Order: sequence, then C-alpha cells, then structure tokens
Amino acid sequence: MAEITKNWIADKMRELMKRKPIEKIRVTEICEAAELERPTFYYHFKDKYDLVAWMLYSDAAGTDVLSVPSAASGLNKMKQEILFYKRAYEDQSQNALWRYMIDYLVRRYSDLAKERLSVDTLDTQLSYSIRFYCTGAVGMTREWVLEDNITSAETVVKMMFCSMPENMRSVLF
Repeated sequence: MAEITKNWIADKMRELMKRKPIEKIRVTEICEAAELERPTFYYHFKDKYDLVAWMLYSDAAGTDVLSVPSAASGLNKMKQEILFYKRAYEDQSQNALWRYMIDYLVRRYSDLAKERLSVDTLDTQLSYSIRFYCTGAVGMTREWVLEDNITSAETVVKMMFCSMPENMRSVLF
C-alpha cells in the first residue's frame, strides 16, 4: 500500500513540475493535488526534494549501469519526460537533485566494484575514480538534458563509458 501511495504522490508531483519549477512548488500544493493530508506526505517523504529524489531513484533502479542498451534506454525515458527532468536538473538549490543522482550512482558503482572484488571496502584511488566518474556522468547527463537535442542517448552512454577511469573500467568490465 505504501508503494501505491508513493507512486500516486509522485504522479501528482510530475504533473505539478510540468507547470512550474520545483522551487516554486509547495508541499501544500502536492498534498492538494494528491488529495491527501500533510502527515501522509511526511510519512512517506521528508520534503519535496526527498520525493523527487525517490522519483529519480525509482526511474534509475531498473537500469543496468554497465550496459549501453540499458543505460541508453534510461536516457531515452528521460527524454520522454523531458520537462520533468529539465525541471529536476535546472534546480540549483541546496538540495539540488543532480547531487542526489551523483550519490546514488556512486553507491551503485561502489557496490558493483565491491561485489566484483569480493571486498567490503574499496581502496582510496578506486573510490575517488568512482566519485570522479559519477560526478562527470551526471554533469554530462544534465548538460544533455538541458541543452542537447541532437546527440543520441546511445552515443552519450558510449562516450561516458569511454571516459571511465581505467582502474574503474578494469574492475567493472
């Protein structure tokens, strides 16, 4: 039931973000659109940024971050919901959503590397390379969403994979 409610709230947030940027949306508006009380919203999310981060994570969860077709499919889904993603990536607030995506991808790649290496902790250089790569990948994805109407999703993913630090690539591929 909780997942249904979270998805319902997320759908209403997507609708609101089609009309205005996230910083202009109040939790009260989200609750009105979703026809629920504020305590229900706060039971599921700590604030509107937590909600949108959850939406981004949910969209990214099914993506195989090591597969060009899967990652390109994820980027193409972003283009299908371009206004939502533009609003999410335009945000420059203290809780900027692209920062949530960096953290999310760092966790995903770090977990994959730990699994492949059969370790609990990564060495400092590999951890740095993963953070470096994820920061760049999110930055370039942000640029692609906000400014690039030409380059295909598959080309973007291939360029990202080619830009991956060698120590990271040797562990993951």
